[in-house]
Amino acid sequence: MTEPDDGSTAMSEQSAVNNDVVIMGGGLAGLTLALQLKRRLPELSVHVLERRSHPVPHAAHKVGESSVEIAAHYFEEVLGLRDYLTQHQIKKFGFRFFFSDAQQDLTQVTELGASQVLPTGSWQIDRGIFENDLAVMAKDMGVSFSDGAVIREFDLAQGKDGLHRIAIERDGDKHELRSRWLVDASGRAGLIKRKLDLAQSNGHEAGAIWFRVADRIDVDHWTHDADFLARCTPPERWRSTIHLVGEGYWVWLIPLASGSHSVGIVCDTALHPIENMNTIDSTMQWLAKHQPQLHLALAGMLRADPDKLQDFAFFRRFSYGCKKVFAGADRWALTGESGVFLDPFYSPGSDFIAMANTYITELIALDCAKRPVARYSDLFERIYLSLYQGMLPLYSGQYKLFGNAQVMPVKVFWDYTFYWGVMCPLFMQNKLIDVVGMSRMTPKLERAQAVNCAVQSLLRRWGEVGAGANPARMIDQASMPWFAELNRGLKDKLDSKQFDARLDEAIARLELLADEIVERVLASDSGIDVIELSGLIRRGSSLGSQPMLFALAA
Repeated sequence: MTEPDDGSTAMSEQSAVNNDVVIMGGGLAGLTLALQLKRRLPELSVHVLERRSHPVPHAAHKVGESSVEIAAHYFEEVLGLRDYLTQHQIKKFGFRFFFSDAQQDLTQVTELGASQVLPTGSWQIDRGIFENDLAVMAKDMGVSFSDGAVIREFDLAQGKDGLHRIAIERDGDKHELRSRWLVDASGRAGLIKRKLDLAQSNGHEAGAIWFRVADRIDVDHWTHDADFLARCTPPERWRSTIHLVGEGYWVWLIPLASGSHSVGIVCDTALHPIENMNTIDSTMQWLAKHQPQLHLALAGMLRADPDKLQDFAFFRRFSYGCKKVFAGADRWALTGESGVFLDPFYSPGSDFIAMANTYITELIALDCAKRPVARYSDLFERIYLSLYQGMLPLYSGQYKLFGNAQVMPVKVFWDYTFYWGVMCPLFMQNKLIDVVGMSRMTPKLERAQAVNCAVQSLLRRWGEVGAGANPARMIDQASMPWFAELNRGLKDKLDSKQFDARLDEAIARLELLADEIVERVLASDSGIDVIELSGLIRRGSSLGSQPMLFALAA
C-alpha cells in the first residue's frame, strides 16, 4: 500500500465546507465507517477529521490488535478486505490460555486452545499499518481525509434541516465545516459524550497496562518438550492470542505484522492495583512474580537491546457505558470507544465498532431515502445497548476465577457457545437491522440472556470455592466436534427459516450446556445452591447424549 501524499490531506480554504457526513476521528472506527458509507452510498460526501498526522507509526500506535469473528466478518465481507488482510496482517490461531501464575514451565500447567486452526478464523492486526492503509483506501473511494486536524469546537445542529458546525485548526490555519450528519469516532476523548454529559459508569472495575516490543515472542521457544511442541499443527502458537492467566488478571501476547509483539496485563484493580505496575520497571517486577517465563524472555530481550521497548501506557479503569449513542432526529451518532467499552478480554472492541457502524450506515441511508430515521434510531439504540448490557456479565466480577484451571475452561466454553451461537449469527446474517425480525426474536434472545446471566453467576460462585487442580494437559477445542461445528457454521448463509431454526438450536445448546455445568458443580461438592437455574434449563436436551464438555475431564 502507498501512503497518502500531501494533497490527500489538504483542507479546503473555504470558510465553510458543507458535507453530508463529518466523522470526528480517523482511527479504526472512523475510517471503517467511512469505507462502509461509501460502499453503501457512493455519492455521499464524507469528511474524516483525524488529530494525528499520517502516516502513523507501526506497532506502537494504538492498543486493540486482536479481532474475533464478528469483526473479522465485518472487515472481510462488509468492507471487502479479505485479500488485503491475507496479504498485510496475521491470521490468528485462535485464543489460547495457560494457567501459569507463578509457574516456571508452561508445559506443566493446563493449556486451553485448539490443536489446529478452526474453520472460521479472525485476525491479529497491526493498528498502525491498518489505519494508514484504511486512510489510503478511504481517499481512493472519494472520502475527504484531513490529518493533523484539531477540533477546536463544534455545535450540534438545531432544527430538522439545520447543519452541524465544526471548527478545526490545521497547520495553524482555522477552517469551518458543516454537515448534515456528525459522527463521533474520537475514542476516549468522547467529544459528543462530554458535550452532552452522556458518560455512564457500568460497575466493572478493571485496569490495564500494555507495551509493544520490537521482536517476536514465541512461547514454543520457551521449552524443548517434544510432546508439548507436537500438540499444535502447524506448530505456531505465536499466532494465537496468548492468555497467561492467574487469579484476578490475564496477560496478553499478540503478534503484529510489523514483527513486533503486543504485551498487556489486564486486572481486577482491587486484587492487582495499577499502581504496582504503572512503569516498565514495576511491570517487570510484577511479571517476575506472576509470569516468570515471560519475565525471563522480556528481560533477556531488553537487556540485549533496551530500544526494543517501543512504548508503555496504562488505564486505571477502561470500562464504561453511555446514556445515548444514536440520535436519529438530530442526526448525530457515536461509534467505537467514544460510546461504550466493555473489556479487552475476548476482544469485543472491534465487534462493537462493526455493529455501531452498521447501525449508523443504515440510519444515514434511511435519511437519504427520506425515511423516518428517529423511529429506527431509537430501536437500533435499544438493541445495541442491550447487546452491550448482555455481554457485561461475561466480565463484571469474573476476574477472580481467571486462574482457576477447573472453572475457567468451563466459562470459556460457555462464553463462546453464547457468542458463536447467538451474537455472531445476529450480525453475520444481517439481522441486527431487521426491525420486524428482531422484534419477533426478542423472547428468544431474552431467554438466552436470562440463562447466560444465571450461568455467569454460578460460575463466579463456583470459582470462589477454590482453585482446584492444574494438571499438565491440553484441553483441545478442535477435538470437540460440536464446538468445531459451531465455529464452522458461522460461514453458512441462512434464509429466515434456517436462521430461526439455528437460533432455536443455539438456545437448546445453551440449555444443555447449562445442565452439564450444574451437574459439574453438584459433583464438585462445592455446597453451592443452584436453584436459580432450575427454571431456566430443560434437562435432557435432544441435541445429543455425549457430554459436551467431555474434553475437560482431567
